[in-house]
Amino acid sequence: MRALLRFPVAAAFASLLVAPAVAAQGGSMRDVVYEASISELQDGLQRGRWSAVQLVDAYRARIAAYDQRGPALNAIIRLNPNARRDAAALDAERKAGKVRGALHGIPILLKDNFDTFDLPTAAGSLALAGVQPPDDGFVVARLRAAGAVILGKTNMHELAAGITSVSSLGGQTRNPYDPMRCPGGSSGGTGAAIAASFAAVGWGSDTCGSIRIPSAFNNLVGLRPTQGMASRDGIVPLSHTQDTPGPLARSVRDLAIALDVTVGFDPADTTTAIAKGRSPSAFSDSLAAFPMRGTRVAVLTNYMTGDIDPDIRDTVRAVTTAMQAAGADVVELRVADFDSLMANTSVINFETNHDLQDYLKAIPGAPQLTARLILDRGLFHTSMMGRITAMDTTGVRDSERYRTALARQQLLRSRMLAAMDSLRVDAIAYPTSRRRPVLVGEPQPGSTCGLSAHTGFPALSAPAGFTDDGLPVGIEFMGRPGADVRLVGLAYALERMGPRRAAPSTTPRLRGARAPGAIAFRQAVTHGAVTGTVRFVFDPLTNLLRYDVVVSGGSSDALQAVVLRRPAGGAIGSPVIHRLAGPGMRTASGVFPLTGIDRRALAAGRLQLAIFTAGGMGEVPMRAVTLP
Repeated sequence: MRALLRFPVAAAFASLLVAPAVAAQGGSMRDVVYEASISELQDGLQRGRWSAVQLVDAYRARIAAYDQRGPALNAIIRLNPNARRDAAALDAERKAGKVRGALHGIPILLKDNFDTFDLPTAAGSLALAGVQPPDDGFVVARLRAAGAVILGKTNMHELAAGITSVSSLGGQTRNPYDPMRCPGGSSGGTGAAIAASFAAVGWGSDTCGSIRIPSAFNNLVGLRPTQGMASRDGIVPLSHTQDTPGPLARSVRDLAIALDVTVGFDPADTTTAIAKGRSPSAFSDSLAAFPMRGTRVAVLTNYMTGDIDPDIRDTVRAVTTAMQAAGADVVELRVADFDSLMANTSVINFETNHDLQDYLKAIPGAPQLTARLILDRGLFHTSMMGRITAMDTTGVRDSERYRTALARQQLLRSRMLAAMDSLRVDAIAYPTSRRRPVLVGEPQPGSTCGLSAHTGFPALSAPAGFTDDGLPVGIEFMGRPGADVRLVGLAYALERMGPRRAAPSTTPRLRGARAPGAIAFRQAVTHGAVTGTVRFVFDPLTNLLRYDVVVSGGSSDALQAVVLRRPAGGAIGSPVIHRLAGPGMRTASGVFPLTGIDRRALAAGRLQLAIFTAGGMGEVPMRAVTLP
């Protein structure tokens, strides 16, 4: 293992996004990996129902169907060409009676800033394209030793310096719950991929929200460990003070299994001394150790007021109310002068330029880059202009501003620990993001990431539910330093109260090795002598509804509009969700995306097709449409 902050060597960039057919004994393998847990996959391996090679093929089939086609999530930046070979070797070990543990033969994904000896590591940046590490970082080495199969690497926000997951090397990753929206970041590729069942579990890094935000936006559970609990060795640095790796998973049990493998002491990263003596199964053991009853949680009201999406506020409140009903003590915490306390506590811009240079210098033959050189050569996505400029102009590690930021972090730690002590709470709860995922290309507001990142305290994001339009909401629990295990136990107790996860609709179970196709249907509506006949084609993978309207009968000026409406309930009339044809139109065509709520209404037969004429209105309920 090399020393902390080493960086890979340049090598040729190659895209490997061609997935083979799903092979299995006796023919095509059904989509057994869809929403499957590590324990379920491991049970099938032990019983001989499938092999690790077959699991690799099954995940590759889903990637082929949904990453570049279908909703085109663009979550995978490169596949591992040796994954099937590695899986076959692990299958042979199992046949010989050797099983390394819970991850033996289980395909996993890594963010593109994790060093791997057999795959380039570029942090999503053209500036680092093809850079090849000479060996694995600490986390990756642990995963291989545990028998995990590295399926590939995921796209990320360039250099981990943002939360919308767009990069010059990987492009824009999309959210599987709404492909028009971003998946969070910077570990957005991992978040989208795990939500879409492209692997059993994935790894990201968190400098300020980069595990937790994509967990929230993709209906996952993700932990930012206590600073020093997990080694930074072999991870492209953004800020050595704030960087930490961690897993993103569909369930708390999967998260615990992943943490047990990768959290621990690493001589190459002295901050991990706090992890010495940890039980090898501490996180898995915690799943039964911390019941909800008796747990004491404080809701941080500073993050529950002001510029917060009402849907998110109400969803998080509903979770804390349910926790209270289940026996938890829930209190409220309002920190005085919170905004001023949080101000100027980030050290990212002071450290990135120097940390990246140190990382590169440690690798023979690596490109020696600075923020200025990246700017001068144009090796960055346009959205990164401001961030890289800030890295170039702010990055003076021995400056008074840097020392002040470090001192303010210490003040923040002291204040938050004192607040937790005064209320005797196990954790502080608040929304992972105060705003829902933005449309692709827009800046993402609403992050609450700095509280954990600038204190170094552990924080876990768990699924809280959904907005009215079907977008995931995350609730974050921040614990005391070193209380990572207790946070995972709390998340498991919450999960057992009732599932708040639902798989994304745009990446359903494959049918054989194929994704479900589009669904076509017709509907007609009449008022008086005027009839509107509409042919609809709905693509369940993109949520796009195409339509062709033909209007017959009546005079040319009789028609006012043909529209789709959504019943509002109560005394409120049905609002229009889309105009299909306007005044005097005899034909019309178009396409528009359905929101989550309208997709569900379509499936349930709760949309209405209406025609308005000079003489009044006609309306018919749309028939229910069976969706995958």
